[in-house]
Amino acid sequence: MALSGPATTRPSAWRVVWWFGFVSLAADMVYEGARSMYGPVLAALGASAVLVGAVTGAGDAMALVLRLFFGPVADRTGRYWTLTIVGYGLTAVCVPLLFLAPRLGSAGLGFAVTLILLERLGKAVRSPSKSALLAHVAGAVGRGRGFGVHKALDQVGAFAGPLLVAAVVAGATLWAGMAVLAIPGAITMVLLLTLRRRVPDPSVYDPSSSPSPDATQAPTRGWWADAVGAGLPGDFFRYAVAASLTTGALVTFGIIGYHLTVEGIVPVAAVPLVYAAAMAVEAVAALLVGWVYDRTGAAVLLVVPVLVALVPALALGPTLATVVVGVVVWGFAHGVQDSTIKAAVADLVEAPRRATAYGVFAGIQGLLAIVGGAGAGWLYERSLTALVVVVAISQLLALALLLQTFRRTARRSRAG
Repeated sequence: MALSGPATTRPSAWRVVWWFGFVSLAADMVYEGARSMYGPVLAALGASAVLVGAVTGAGDAMALVLRLFFGPVADRTGRYWTLTIVGYGLTAVCVPLLFLAPRLGSAGLGFAVTLILLERLGKAVRSPSKSALLAHVAGAVGRGRGFGVHKALDQVGAFAGPLLVAAVVAGATLWAGMAVLAIPGAITMVLLLTLRRRVPDPSVYDPSSSPSPDATQAPTRGWWADAVGAGLPGDFFRYAVAASLTTGALVTFGIIGYHLTVEGIVPVAAVPLVYAAAMAVEAVAALLVGWVYDRTGAAVLLVVPVLVALVPALALGPTLATVVVGVVVWGFAHGVQDSTIKAAVADLVEAPRRATAYGVFAGIQGLLAIVGGAGAGWLYERSLTALVVVVAISQLLALALLLQTFRRTARRSRAG
């Protein structure tokens, strides 16, 4: 396959990182804008609270666990760009089509549920491939900074999308709020296709990679073995479990929002503003920790278990001041989890199997997130003290695994 041209005519690595970031910014306007209204959308179509919880929970689980399948697909076929484009396309198309749901009568609820789940399928399809492509380019600028800038731009979209929808809904209807998301969806696809044309082979930016990311990789093991990460380094699995323990133990914003509402700490209408503030903190965290990661190494990630352990006692506290501090800590931890932690995966796994590694990593995260989310909700209703203690114990284990992994990696680097 043709490369992206001589180095003198090729876009700079930083420019490509920013382009990937703008793609995610526009796509997150679509997804986060819709996500902020999924409850009202489904309720307007006649869904119960149980169905709303089941659909949104199943969608988030799909978006993580199905990457176990689509990561190996990318590495086996080399269709990184194709899977990235298809995944973003599902988001760009499915969300605006929610506009049609109330016009379908009794079939509207089933139609909306299907679209929501297909949108989450799109996330699973594209994420391993997109992360593998971005890892190549970020290798030329520092993976911590590259993933950090990408996440920061992503969070700008996560902040702007709900505000756009809120403005449209306030002046028109709920369904117009869904329809307007066709605009950032179209921008997403134009940016992505332009980037694909300009940079067909991002591996040319990666000094540690020789294979082209679109060159078909000959399978050397069975499909199931690929899906569960056979042959990936042991340090990767230790790291994946440690990182996933922090993901599973980080109390979801759903529980924080529930706490804010039932305890009467803020009016219901103010909860989205608290969420938007957390998104802004995520963006800052991604940039800051990514910058530090490239200068000090992976040891900076040891702060994540500490932050996660602090969240329940603060964000589920009795006063607004305590909750605000807790939400800031929550946003900082979440921002690092979704940016710099991914950068370390690329440093632990060889380029030809990175999409598989990202899929396995997300699968482990998804499984522990399901357990952690259900467990946190159950403990919250019974004993906040027990929730704080359980989260703290899990983060001590995560911290021990991270320390072991980073020490082994450091010893191997010195020996090499």
